[in-house]
Amino acid sequence: MLTWIFEQFSAQFSLFTVFESITFRAIMSVLTALVLSLVFGPYMIRKLAHYQIGQTVRDDGPSSHFSKVGTPTMGGLLILFSVVMATLLWADLSNRFIWVTLFVTVVFGLIGWFDDYRKLIDKNPRGMGAKAKFISQALGALAAAYFLYKTAQTPAELEFIVPLFKDIAIPLGMLFVPLAWFVVVGTSNAVNLTDGLDGLAILPVVMVAAGLGVFSYVSGNTIYSDYLNVPYIAGTGEMLVFCTALVGAGLGFLWFNTYPAQVFMGDIGALSLGAAIGIVAVIVRQELVLVIMGGLFVVETLSVIVQVASFKMLGRRVFKMAPIHHHFELKGWPEPRVIVRFWIITFILVIIGLATLKVR
Repeated sequence: MLTWIFEQFSAQFSLFTVFESITFRAIMSVLTALVLSLVFGPYMIRKLAHYQIGQTVRDDGPSSHFSKVGTPTMGGLLILFSVVMATLLWADLSNRFIWVTLFVTVVFGLIGWFDDYRKLIDKNPRGMGAKAKFISQALGALAAAYFLYKTAQTPAELEFIVPLFKDIAIPLGMLFVPLAWFVVVGTSNAVNLTDGLDGLAILPVVMVAAGLGVFSYVSGNTIYSDYLNVPYIAGTGEMLVFCTALVGAGLGFLWFNTYPAQVFMGDIGALSLGAAIGIVAVIVRQELVLVIMGGLFVVETLSVIVQVASFKMLGRRVFKMAPIHHHFELKGWPEPRVIVRFWIITFILVIIGLATLKVR
């Protein structure tokens, strides 16, 4: 929005040409989202507490979690608000990638909101139900994937890129749609599974978003993409503005979500954030890099799959409790130790993911 406004003045006043710079707008985006989160955070927490929209805890969970009962949740609305506002203010709204990313983020946020609403206000422990939730996610992701497929302007937008190998780019054709669908839905649910401790999910999301922002800037720049052997995709550089908005909103939310948490994000936050980084990875054609950077989310999801499969087939559990962060809690690790160590692991994985830019 502001980009279009300042463009009108740039012809007469050279000062306004700075707003045409993606990097400048990315900086403004992260600051805008951060300020919005910090300013509106206390107000939202008070409102959630006033309406008694509080956290529930599993009876079979770690006993240390019982003190969290009643802590305001659905705070993901603060993240969504900050991300959407910062993106609308600083992104180029003529860019199709911006709109499809906002669509996915908001749609998955609405799904999470409805699920939280059913659990916390309607007092239905099943929420909207696993089947209804999955169908809703599937339809939203499918719509976005099909849109990207139909609007693709170059072959590079529909290729499967293998990191470390500069000459391996597999044309997907129509197979792009199920791949994109799987990445968005899978990442959304993986982040949701990870969101079980104070601040555990939000900082890894921030770090992954920052890493993907670098990839988006490189792939949208002809000079950098050519130098680093990354497929050039026109328009993806604008995704940096969205990614930095997510970083700012996430850090602002972490201010209130860090141990001991004053607010939790709920499904409205976890589902939308996971879907957001998933669709960004799809747009910049870096699905495998997302697997590396988001290795924490992958492991958390696999721990649940292994636990369920082992119990159903063998009648015994592999972990003390799944997702795996609860396993370490039950082994005696204090919650802050689990959180910070998982953060450190994610930081290392993001650095490894970024290293694939050069090793090609």
